[in-house]
Amino acid sequence: MVDQLNASRLEQLCVERGMKMTGQRRIIAQVLSDSEDHPDVEELYSRSVKMDPKISIATVYRTVRLFEEAGLLDRLDFGDGRARYEQTSDDHHDHLIDVQSGKIFEFVDEEVEELQRQIADKLGYKLIGHRMELYGVPLTNTDN
Repeated sequence: MVDQLNASRLEQLCVERGMKMTGQRRIIAQVLSDSEDHPDVEELYSRSVKMDPKISIATVYRTVRLFEEAGLLDRLDFGDGRARYEQTSDDHHDHLIDVQSGKIFEFVDEEVEELQRQIADKLGYKLIGHRMELYGVPLTNTDN
């Protein structure tokens, strides 16, 4: 049984879904749960190997694929050729990607959400989901 106080949220979800949780999977789940960014597999590997030097990059790839197939991770493609991951959430949000630094900002804007619903309605559809990614560069004084 998982120690609910010490288990990461992702690990708890894995156990609830009946997944076998090895020590290395637990570490990868912890790293993902602790991530405040959108890491790719190489970043997950780099963070995981600090906790367990025996973790291989192949193990990280397999574990990420397993979590993704189980619906626990969302795979994100921000156009830089690297698949990035975040925990699947019931809380909808969109992304703004700074193409110069690679920094990713999550945001929610009800006006944008309403506009998207109106567009779908105008085209004869009921909106059941969407994913929005904005790409930009920081404004400078000369851009104003």
